[in-house]
Amino acid sequence: MAFERFTGTARYIASAELRDAVNVSIALERPLLIRGEPGTGKTLLAEAISEALEAPLIRWNIKSTTRAQDGLYVYDTVQRLNDSRFGDGDVSDIRNYIRLGPLGEAFSSDERVVLLIDEIDKADMEFPNDLLHEIDAMSFDVLETGETITAQRRPIVLITSNAEKELPDAFLRRCVFHYIDFPGTEQMKAIVDVHHPNLEEALLSQCLVKFYWLRNQSDLRKRPSTSELIDWISALRRGGIDPDRLKGEFPFLGVLLKKENDLAAAQRSIARKRN
Repeated sequence: MAFERFTGTARYIASAELRDAVNVSIALERPLLIRGEPGTGKTLLAEAISEALEAPLIRWNIKSTTRAQDGLYVYDTVQRLNDSRFGDGDVSDIRNYIRLGPLGEAFSSDERVVLLIDEIDKADMEFPNDLLHEIDAMSFDVLETGETITAQRRPIVLITSNAEKELPDAFLRRCVFHYIDFPGTEQMKAIVDVHHPNLEEALLSQCLVKFYWLRNQSDLRKRPSTSELIDWISALRRGGIDPDRLKGEFPFLGVLLKKENDLAAAQRSIARKRN
């Protein structure tokens, strides 16, 4: 059966391996679990898929207190109690007080949507297992009304993880997995060109040399990401820093590094390199 293929967008440069992972996930109707270090575009991938396939995007941002039930629906007992006390609503119809969560919205949509479950590893260990049945069956019961909500169009499910916790094997078996490698030089040039078209080649080359040298420093706790490189180039351009000056200096280091210890470690490395 033919299906729309994801090929990236003008603003999201996806590797061939990532494009294949997305398309396999869509073809197999399995959630796509994405891992990668911060700043590699995990969350932005959902936006790119939504744009490329013209499917609405529904976000579910996971927190440490998030329960699987929150994604399905919530029975608003407080609002019903207030309405019963003050006469502001029809309390006899309990459906007026059922609030669908992101998963419920995705299932009840008349059109195919992209559902982003962002940073699933922030929740407790039982959270992924609690989602298994609903994601497999693409339906759930509303206990208060006796209704069953079933997906009319199976959503494209993208799940991101920062590997803060190990996910259960039973959950992993149901996913297509892809690890987003940090972009190499050529792919990074293409990404930078999206955000800084017509950037002077000499400046770009010097920026990348400095950037990858910094990322290779072993004593950094948080290495700079792609988004920080984009911001750094913006700062250099606004500051009028030319390529020759960049050869001997490392200006605006605080745009790339966000921890005091990392700044101190980088400055020591820069000093040793000069000597």
